Amino acid sequence: MATTTSVGTPARSGELLSERIAPGILPKVLGRFDMIAIFVAIVLFAVQGSVVQPAGASAFVYWILGFVTFLIPGAIVTGQLGLMFPGEGSIYVWTNKALGSFWGFFAGFCAWWPGTLVMVATAVLVVNLLQFFLTLPPFNVVNPLGALWQQGIIILAVIWFSSALSILRFRVTQNLVNGVFVIYGAAILTVGLAGLAWLLGGHPAANDFSRNAFGLNSGNATFYGLVILALLGIEVPLNMGVEIRDRKAITSYLVWGSIVVMVGYLVLTFGAMVTVPVKGVNSTTAILSAVQTSLGAFLAGVVTLVMVAFFIFNTTVYNYSFARLLFVSGLDRRLPAFIGRVNRNKVPQNAVLVQAVITTIITAIAYFLFGGNTNISVGIYIALQAAVTVIWCLSMVFLFTDVLVIRSKYPEEFKREQLVPVGVFWAASIAGAIASAVGVLVTLTGGWIFTGQLQGSWNPAVIDNGPWILIVGSVGIASLAVAVVVYLLGLNTARRAVAAANAGTGVAN
Repeated sequence: MATTTSVGTPARSGELLSERIAPGILPKVLGRFDMIAIFVAIVLFAVQGSVVQPAGASAFVYWILGFVTFLIPGAIVTGQLGLMFPGEGSIYVWTNKALGSFWGFFAGFCAWWPGTLVMVATAVLVVNLLQFFLTLPPFNVVNPLGALWQQGIIILAVIWFSSALSILRFRVTQNLVNGVFVIYGAAILTVGLAGLAWLLGGHPAANDFSRNAFGLNSGNATFYGLVILALLGIEVPLNMGVEIRDRKAITSYLVWGSIVVMVGYLVLTFGAMVTVPVKGVNSTTAILSAVQTSLGAFLAGVVTLVMVAFFIFNTTVYNYSFARLLFVSGLDRRLPAFIGRVNRNKVPQNAVLVQAVITTIITAIAYFLFGGNTNISVGIYIALQAAVTVIWCLSMVFLFTDVLVIRSKYPEEFKREQLVPVGVFWAASIAGAIASAVGVLVTLTGGWIFTGQLQGSWNPAVIDNGPWILIVGSVGIASLAVAVVVYLLGLNTARRAVAAANAGTGVAN
């Protein structure tokens, strides 16, 4: 059974149709712990403890810089906007309030498109983790799941399993996510324990921890951009703003979720840095190698399976969180109306399925259509992921701009919910916008600003640094052009729908 909505004009100036409709058809099921679990699932990617390890001890400094210049400012801004306008769709709603309908849709697209593509990335991580698991005793498989078609099948299985979970009754799905969140936390602590046990066992640290190793320089400056990319997604739990039971859950998830994320990343990096030498480190599985080296293959296998379970459910969280952005656009007739419907479980099933189809097509192209040419397959995948990373960072610029514009447009509401002094908002917005811009720059050019050389490619053997900026930039621009076209088509559809509704009203009168 699908719930439909009627077309009409917003009740108040600046109010979206979805702001009136969504609260009436979506149940309030999310509490404080739920929001923390969602936030951690979106932001705390355990594998980032491996990704930043090549920076050496300076990785800890870059994490702290990222927390201070991006995560904490983002939490402040998100908390203010979430308390003022706790509607479904977060940045889509806030940018509508601040800059109007076009920029609201554009910002919503910039937030949604990366989330959809990340579903493929999290499924790829499931493949990487399974490959590591199969190399452990007693399996000891050499080059497991090496064929692209095998990887593609697993990716599709993860996507569609997550989609099935995402259209269940939301409380059921969230309970499963919460359970995995708890064991995920235990797995992260195990990585930290591996590092501690290694040192207590009398072993020297596997890497240099001298004062000079903590220094920041042009050679490791690109890791600041990687840290910013790792912290994206602060506002995503508020895509489900009207489904929160208690508004205090907004500030709770931002405070406690941020603490968990900060501690988690530092613990993961510590475990990897202490136990696994930087030279030849695997950018995905170094944290697992740390457990294997220090605590043995059995515990490494257990932690790996927990990580597999987490990234499967992490894909689910991305699925249902970002589907809400499609859903509200459907309610507002920016997208076809069928996307703005819910099933008998009161969840936006059609939006979830649209995402599943899009990610299936992308997976099929990268892993089956070009499955015979590994370079082409990998090139398509990394170019898309890099492009959506650029777009996601762009959406964060909107977030940090919104709060300043909204303060001017809605002074009374802003003052009523004001979390910190105005000067702090200015500082948070400027720092966050600059950090987001650095994320874009690093993704496109690597350390060019420091070295004068293009070094942005995520895999120079597949796409050289020279064409990388052109390919990723072109994909990003094409994606944004699609957003403009879809908006114009949706605007035309909405006008026809309102005209038909008004005509019907006239006949009835």
